[in-house]
Amino acid sequence: MNDTAPVLATTEGRAGRLVLNRPRALNALDHTMVRLIAEALDVWEHDPAVETVVITGAGERGLCAGGDIRGIHDDVKAGGGAASAAFWFDEYRLNARIARYPKPYVAVMDGIVMGGGVGVSAHGSVRVVTERSRVAMPETGIGFVPDVGGTYLLSRGPGHLGTHLALTGLAVGAGDALAAGLADHFVPSDRLPALLADLADAPAAQALASHARPAPPSELAAQRAWLDTCYTAGTVEEVVARLTDSGVPEAKEAADTLLTRSPTSLKVTLAALRRAARLTTLEEVLVQEYRVSCAALSSPDLVEGVRAQIIDKDRTPRWSPSTLSGVTEAEVARHFAPPADGELTFPG
Repeated sequence: MNDTAPVLATTEGRAGRLVLNRPRALNALDHTMVRLIAEALDVWEHDPAVETVVITGAGERGLCAGGDIRGIHDDVKAGGGAASAAFWFDEYRLNARIARYPKPYVAVMDGIVMGGGVGVSAHGSVRVVTERSRVAMPETGIGFVPDVGGTYLLSRGPGHLGTHLALTGLAVGAGDALAAGLADHFVPSDRLPALLADLADAPAAQALASHARPAPPSELAAQRAWLDTCYTAGTVEEVVARLTDSGVPEAKEAADTLLTRSPTSLKVTLAALRRAARLTTLEEVLVQEYRVSCAALSSPDLVEGVRAQIIDKDRTPRWSPSTLSGVTEAEVARHFAPPADGELTFPG
């Protein structure tokens, strides 16, 4: 085995083990990694010796911090984003593949799990969080929109927890991830080695039963009253107004956070969530997300957001337009038009 490969695919007993292996980049996904994961899943689906697939991240910091957004920034600047669109095409197909995988797919969502990391974990049939988990779809902070099936998951959570997480991009811990429908089981991090060992020897359900523990409480679930009241508003402007006027300190903090995000991303995200709620399948939502992502390649905010957060790290993006009122309905609608180079499709 090549220990320097960006994805390590091995078998241990009855388990196929996938390890995202770019710890210095917090295991950020690139196109090669997506292909390697897909290839391993293809092989193991037809291998009767592999009964369970387990995905973890190398290093101590987390499963995966998301897609390689620096690479997307450079691709847009140099070539208009064609390579990024090709990456998303295969990544979103992989997200759907994980959701439909015929064998237990155990995602160990320890540490940081964001963006594309959610895509390779939260669609799995067994999703494990720990006290170290920090789960987020932070796209509005970089001038982008939740993708990798994120709008499917967040539009189907209880009340408007998902709307709050999608618009603010805030990271949550284990209790909130479970409450929002992004995870299934809580396992203390010191039990993970034993869990992984047991997954090699026993069925996934049996292994989980030995190590799962009661989850910590969800802070967001206790705040459903103001969350549901504020985020049910018809527009982002009204959401911000309700949050500001609610008299709840946490709601005011959420409003302040929204006012730092890309106005275009906020409006497109709210529209995408509400459209996703009316769609039936994950695949339908991924087709919509592919449209939105491809449209974002020609928006100034994606390049600017990555510049501010990742490249220059000045944390002061200059959004265009800079206000919610400056984002037109036509600009929002543009994100939902079929891409010029073709729609996302799925095999067979």
